[in-house]
Amino acid sequence: MSTSAPRPGDPVDEGSHPFADLAQFVALPRIGGLALSVDGSRLAVSVQTLDAQRKKWQSALWEVDPAGVRPARRLTRSAPGESSPTWAPDGSLLFTSARPDPEATGDGEPTPALWSLPADGGEARLVLTRPGGISGVAVASGSGDVVVAAATLPGGSAADADEERRKKRSEAGVSAVLHEAYPVRYWDHDLGPASAHLFWAGRLPADEPGADPVELRDLTPDAVPPSGAGDEFTLSPDGRLLARTEDVPDGPAGRRSRIVLTDTVDDRTRPLVDDPLADVHSIRFSPDGRALVCVRERLSTYAEPPDYTLLLVDVADGTIRELTEGFDRWPSAPRFSADGSAVYFLADDDGRHAVFRVPTDGGTPVRLTADGAYSDLQVAPDGSALYALRSAYDSPAVPVRLDPEAPLQDPPVLPNPGTPAGLPGTLTEVRATAADGSRVQSWLVLPESASAENPAPLVLWIHGGPLMSWNSWSWRWCPWVLAARGYAVLLPNPALSQGFGQEFVRRGWGQWGGAPYTDLMAAVDAAEERPDIDESRTAAMGGSFGGYMANWIATQTDRFRAVVTHASLWDLDSFTGTTDAAYFWEKEWGDPLRRPERYEQHSPHRFADGIRTPMLVIHGDKDYRVPIGEALRLWYDLQKRGVPSKFLYFPDENHWVLTPGNSQVWYSTVLAFLDQHVLGAEWRRPELL
Repeated sequence: MSTSAPRPGDPVDEGSHPFADLAQFVALPRIGGLALSVDGSRLAVSVQTLDAQRKKWQSALWEVDPAGVRPARRLTRSAPGESSPTWAPDGSLLFTSARPDPEATGDGEPTPALWSLPADGGEARLVLTRPGGISGVAVASGSGDVVVAAATLPGGSAADADEERRKKRSEAGVSAVLHEAYPVRYWDHDLGPASAHLFWAGRLPADEPGADPVELRDLTPDAVPPSGAGDEFTLSPDGRLLARTEDVPDGPAGRRSRIVLTDTVDDRTRPLVDDPLADVHSIRFSPDGRALVCVRERLSTYAEPPDYTLLLVDVADGTIRELTEGFDRWPSAPRFSADGSAVYFLADDDGRHAVFRVPTDGGTPVRLTADGAYSDLQVAPDGSALYALRSAYDSPAVPVRLDPEAPLQDPPVLPNPGTPAGLPGTLTEVRATAADGSRVQSWLVLPESASAENPAPLVLWIHGGPLMSWNSWSWRWCPWVLAARGYAVLLPNPALSQGFGQEFVRRGWGQWGGAPYTDLMAAVDAAEERPDIDESRTAAMGGSFGGYMANWIATQTDRFRAVVTHASLWDLDSFTGTTDAAYFWEKEWGDPLRRPERYEQHSPHRFADGIRTPMLVIHGDKDYRVPIGEALRLWYDLQKRGVPSKFLYFPDENHWVLTPGNSQVWYSTVLAFLDQHVLGAEWRRPELL
């Protein structure tokens, strides 16, 4: 198979590199969900591949050898797929799946349930189900006790009561929801009337004939919409304590999270970490269960962005000690070392998402990884190794093994089923200097055809968030698809990007059209100085906050030949009032009636008369984070001004485009639009549109 990339505008050879052929691209396997067994001898990952009809991705569980010797092997097979692997102390592998119960006699549609795969292999068995499905599971590493999360209607703690309430609503043709607290939606789904409850299952019975069914006990019977029992929960090693996040009111329509502890024997619940000026989350117990570590996220204000730190909390008396005081990065996903003497965590740092180690008795965090972005961090029980998924812009997520103490390492990749053969180009790093002297870091993806004799057209691709950074592989926003067609792709981290210090975030706080915009232009200027970049053929694109910036760019400059805007903010006032969490955005922008200045200065719709650049607008109707009204208003404003524009509309997609068919249409439309306006090619309407 040839790995050379075509020049921009060339016909695509269907036998070429898989990143050039969208049908091949969407069929590439995608790894996620790493889980290490309690004894440290086995690793499980979730791998997504196309189903037989090639209409959706289905997930299966695979085993990966922690020693890196044996090849990966598939553990599960079913049409609905399996996800959320979790190991029990006896070596069995728990997972959730909507596969049908082989012993069921009803005709109802299966809901996600908890299944168990025996340690010695064999057939998986159904162990727990609820009328609303099982959405999550926690296992006590020492005792093997189990707690599950399940959506439950008010008053439906008992399974038969919940099922009866659902049946009555269905038979009466009722889909209405009565809301009594804000918010009412989240990302792509409505909240209520059911909400998450946490149920105690105890130790799961062995797979023996005549075994009694598991009796579930509701640990959170008072949970109600919109937040229910919270988004996160974990068990102490002995199973005696359940720690979870709980949302509580923060002002008339705001929410914040705290940590509460529930005794799983007597169901008594008490707050453990409750800071009126912060969200607290990302909970992990120490190996002895006497302490836990969590993340404190200082709530943002009109003047200040959020800030993050790690807290070490004594479970008995709630005493708190800060572990990362003075650390000018945002820690996340903490994990105790095997002996409890240190905490590992992740943090964005200079365009990477690195692994760090900090002693629990105090000290400066040490960065353990040189390059790449890490997730799903796991700690070997004997302290000999760490395991994680590592990705970067030159690699999708793959499992790796790390030394638990060595700094700035490049860990070996473990044999797995998800490593592509190669990429259609090269990755390099670009540095620029902003107007105020700040350094702006970018990644630059170059096609194989780029050279001084054949400079590549450039696409500026702006990240979302806005409080994030370009540092890891993305299947939804994959620059290699463009590189395979001959485009260079610039991925900058402007003001508001995390991983460059608190002051770098503060530069763009409430000033989205200020430093973030000028930083992006400085990054483009630096890229265009390269002889292998054609500065006369450029485009800009982005999604979410990146879509806002694409819109802002269109109103401020005509240096680009085309602008692509996905799930974008257009009218900041209307967006703030209709998004799924308006209180979050008002902290930065202020009440539009009392403090309208930021809306007036930075809302792109106020500068629509300045647009001269052709624009492609993309939006999904199920997007509740950036509601569809933003795209409809933008589309109308472009059309009535006679701006050359197109609108790619997805009736059943949300903030992201998640189905294989629509993903191919997304890329093919973007490429056709870029080819037309950047290269001067004839417009080619995608075949299925």
